[in-house]
Amino acid sequence: STNRTPRRDADRRRLLDATLPHIVFDGWTLVAMRAGAEDCGMPLADVRRLFPGGGDELLGFFVSEADRTMEEELVGRHLGNMRIRDRIATAVRVRLEQHTEHRDAIRRALALQALPQNGPGGLRALYRTVDAIWYAAGDSATDFNFYTKRLLLSGVYMSTLMFWLDDTSEGAEASWAFLDRRIENVMGIQKLKGRVERWLPSPDELVGKILARRGAGGASPFGSGGAST
Repeated sequence: STNRTPRRDADRRRLLDATLPHIVFDGWTLVAMRAGAEDCGMPLADVRRLFPGGGDELLGFFVSEADRTMEEELVGRHLGNMRIRDRIATAVRVRLEQHTEHRDAIRRALALQALPQNGPGGLRALYRTVDAIWYAAGDSATDFNFYTKRLLLSGVYMSTLMFWLDDTSEGAEASWAFLDRRIENVMGIQKLKGRVERWLPSPDELVGKILARRGAGGASPFGSGGAST
């Protein structure tokens, strides 16, 4: 596709990098993008050529680039040698640390995504991020747990992100301790869920018991007030 070439992607990254310092003042807007273009010596006409959707498209590119660079970084971290909780913690930490110098830009992004018309786009971006984290952690599940894992991680990721944005501790150590506690909580929920599922009969077993009871003349477990057939 002519819309995705190495040269165009490189130009988009160059404009993004030059624009980030201006976002704290002007938000994710064309004003900030034009200031970035001037800083990196790019013709102003290229702003619309590279990002026809303006600031919203630039923000989407910012998120996808962050996911991509996180995945590249994690390849060299040998996650396969770690426990699953450590893989997740490492991935979330790498994802956040790459933006240490751009916290204000992320605050502006969260404010923008909080607008009602931008909510669906923000949720899609969050889903892609947590999906990339699980993929990097080696998750290959395709059953119902695929979705519950991503839902749980969304909560972990967003709460850690909000904590990290205002963290002034050395090396953001308070954030990583917070992250570990959140992951520990989620792992506890998963363990409890597993124990409950082992204790409960499966749906097939439950139906079988109900039918066996009714066949033996027992009362219907649903009472006598049901509709007649």
